[in-house]
Formats: sequence, structure tokens, C-alpha cells
Amino acid sequence: MKIGYLGPEGTFSQMAAVKYAKNAGVCDIVPFSKITDVLKAVENGDVDEGVVPFENSIEGTVNFTLDSLIFDVELFIKAEITVPIRHNLMTRAECVGKYPEKIFSHPQSLAQCRKYLEEHYENVETIQVLSNSEAAKIVSESDKNYFAVSTESAAEIYGLSIVEKGIQDKSHNETRFFAVSKQDTGITRKGKTSLVFSIDHKPGELYKALDILSIWDINLTKIESRPMKDHLGAYIFYIDLECDNINDRIDALKMLERKTNFFKLLGTYDIIKW
Repeated sequence: MKIGYLGPEGTFSQMAAVKYAKNAGVCDIVPFSKITDVLKAVENGDVDEGVVPFENSIEGTVNFTLDSLIFDVELFIKAEITVPIRHNLMTRAECVGKYPEKIFSHPQSLAQCRKYLEEHYENVETIQVLSNSEAAKIVSESDKNYFAVSTESAAEIYGLSIVEKGIQDKSHNETRFFAVSKQDTGITRKGKTSLVFSIDHKPGELYKALDILSIWDINLTKIESRPMKDHLGAYIFYIDLECDNINDRIDALKMLERKTNFFKLLGTYDIIKW
């Protein structure tokens, strides 16, 4: 069994994939350069499952992942892996103590460390790259005073020295990763359930849809709207819900499906904590 993940090595995505693989008793994990590549590899059968980032507690939802699951692929969420995020400032050993010329990192990481970087390196240009690990690689191969915001494992892989640990703006910083597969995980099991739906553009329609969940005492833990992409003003709603009573959840979602004009179940799944 193969599990694909958003690479390269040394990223938080790899950490999530390793955690999930150990939990599943799998050792073979394969890096891909883009979220799209991971999802398509699962859909095409090149790998059995894929691990992709979905939501950060500071920066919110990774919209590309969400939109891909809604519109582009027919995959189901098999598990959620929650990874604590700890960003570190690093550089080559000979640059420690010097002022950086540029700081490299993934856009999400730079955003999560924005206050720290503005306070300590206000005039330093920040460069966005595809991953934290790539940032560390660029710094390791340069002969200039370049710094990176990346993971401890990336520092080890590329032989960098950590200047300061834990520079993220919020101490409580976590990212949700989804493990996805072609296997339909349905709703007839315990766990968190995720789905998307759209409704008529009329007053009270969203209230009527969500009231169904209230009737069955189902806990709504997340709701987010995304554009339908076919015309302005049309939206699709993503929701996470929790309910211990499987029969209540089945009945509620059957009724919800009848009240909506588009309904897609993304799966019911386990949560794997760090």
C-alpha cells in the first residue's frame, strides 16, 4: 500500500503522512510536488491514499484542497490528522549572528509568522516558495545571508542551524490534514462527517437546511461557503458535523439531501491526534 503526500521531505505534510502511515501500519510514502498531483495520483490508482493539508488554526482553510475535493476529484476523507505547527528561523552555520538579506518560506508559514518577522526583520524581503523544505534547500545552497522559516526536520536534512525556535505568532497553532482515498467511507460509522451542499437563492433557505441538523441534535463544528464558479453570487456550503447517534445522523442527512439542489458527502472519518 502506498500513501502519497505533499512533499518534499522535511515538511509538515510529511510529518502528517508519517503519523498516518504508522497508524495504518504502512511504511511506503511517496512525495508529490503539488496538492493536485497527490489527489490525481489517488484517483488514478498510482497510490492507494493521499495526505493533503486542509485547514490551519491561524490562516484558515486551504481553499485549493477544498475546491478540489468539491469539484475536481471523486475522493473520500478517510482520516483527519492534526499536526502541531512549530516554525523555526534557520540559516547556514556561518550566517548565524548576521542580519538576513532575504527570508524564504511557504506563503502560509510567512503569514503565520507575520508579527514576528515584522518586529525583528521589518526591512527584510520575504520570498514565497512552494514549501518550507524548499526554502531550507535554497538557503543551504546559497552563499548569501539567506534565512528560512521551516521545520526542525528540514534543518537536519539540509544541515542548517536554527536561529530561533517557535516563531509563529500564536503558540496554539495546528493544521488539519486529510487522508483521502477512492473508498467511500459513508455515514454508517462513528466519527466526524464532512459534506457540501447548495440551496436555492431564497430568503431562509440556509436556515431551513441547518435547522434539520438542530432537530436531530447534531453538532455543527464548521461551516464555510465557496463560490460555485459558474456564475457570480452562487455558493456551495461545506460543513463538518459530529453526532454519536449514527441513526440520527443518517436520518438528518437524508432529509438534508432532499432539501438541497446539490449534495456531496465527503465521508465520515476518524481523527488522529499528534
